[in-house]
Amino acid sequence: MKFDNAAISDKIHPDLITMLRGAPLTMGDALGMELVKLDPDEVVGTMPVDHRTVQPVGLLHGGASVALAETLCSIGAWLQLDPNTQTAVGVEINANHIRAVRSGIVVGRAKPIHVGRQLQVWECRIETEDGKLVCTSRCTLMAVARR
Repeated sequence: MKFDNAAISDKIHPDLITMLRGAPLTMGDALGMELVKLDPDEVVGTMPVDHRTVQPVGLLHGGASVALAETLCSIGAWLQLDPNTQTAVGVEINANHIRAVRSGIVVGRAKPIHVGRQLQVWECRIETEDGKLVCTSRCTLMAVARR
């Protein structure tokens, strides 16, 4: 996933940035996601509404919105952990699809609701470039030992 131009907080463990830069291609890459901001209090990313992310009728696919939300929430959860010993995995996600989108770029903003030792709950709002709400999602993640 691209994040060459992302604003990166100095609160982030440098090993996590190294891990993200060296990661193999992911769903985020396949869907054209780009990270814009990496901060333990907010992770922001974009996704195009194009042939990779739409339904056959040309509307943004709800699954693509959920993939963006879970990606941003997961990265946010990782930012709370020591990347050498722990990682975060999603255990539940829900989404409400509010507005149809046919083109352009959507912007996801993930923020923590609760950060505990084992469980984290994050909220992600996905909006059009002009700020219209497209989807709201809540994601629960669990901290697990890194293998």
